[in-house]
Amino acid sequence: MEWTRKDLIGLEELKKEEIETILDLASSFKDISSRSVKKVPALRGRTVVNLFFEPSTRTRTSFELAAKRLSADVLSFDVSTSSVSKGETIVDTAKNIEAMKVDCFIVRHSISGAPEIISKNVNASVINAGDGCHEHPTQALLDLFTVREKFGKIEGIKISIIGDILHSRVARSNIWGFKKLGAEVWVCGPPPLIPSEISKMGVNVTYDLDEAISNTDIVYLLRLQRERQKENFLPSLKEYSFIYGIDEKRYKKISKKSYIMHPGPMNRGIEIKSEVVEKDESLILQQVTNGIAVRMAVLYLTIGRKR
Repeated sequence: MEWTRKDLIGLEELKKEEIETILDLASSFKDISSRSVKKVPALRGRTVVNLFFEPSTRTRTSFELAAKRLSADVLSFDVSTSSVSKGETIVDTAKNIEAMKVDCFIVRHSISGAPEIISKNVNASVINAGDGCHEHPTQALLDLFTVREKFGKIEGIKISIIGDILHSRVARSNIWGFKKLGAEVWVCGPPPLIPSEISKMGVNVTYDLDEAISNTDIVYLLRLQRERQKENFLPSLKEYSFIYGIDEKRYKKISKKSYIMHPGPMNRGIEIKSEVVEKDESLILQQVTNGIAVRMAVLYLTIGRKR
């Protein structure tokens, strides 16, 4: 289908066909990263700004590589040395940068809704790279891409998302994306870390890890979002790891061959043991690789066909 959106703020607002358009285009872009010359001129003359108000390694680097492989110019914005540290609003910051004739902002912010606020005040495209506990759409898209690549489909797949659902923007975007493409979604974690109304999103809820991973296709592990927790939800990390962590013994109890996924960064020894990370069934590094192709597709759709 023809892409008509200026921005990508979340998967909640996307139709199934729009998600599939992104995944299909990402398939055609993935081959570029395997070439000796990893670049095409699709976005030559465009300027992309990484506007990150939170620390990031994978997402920021992935977007920067994606833009450069499409031949766009990239500016990475350092908040600590900017006028934001002097009290300038994020809208004024974005407007001042836009006045330099840039085409796209990649925005990460600790406050939910910040990318949408910026998008309503600038003409440039805005892509949400993670906002508060709201959404992280490109992470979910690369997860969908990885699962579709492995299974050839999304419909009918069972995915179990384990961990800190309450504070996870990744979990929310994945729930929207996988549900729209026909997957069966389960969420599991300690009761204080499961939102009380999460079942309204159409997911199955359990606090029993063995039930969650029974007969599942994907075990999707989340990091405890301790930097977003304003109170103590758990007695100890050791207890959390004992009840909800995946080690070799627990992995072997799954009744069918299941793949391991994680959005990173991992807390090895807490939600996942090193022996599981290194298994052939681990798709974690494949997720990172696929992130470039997916973000290339998103960048091309949002700014590659502009007037």
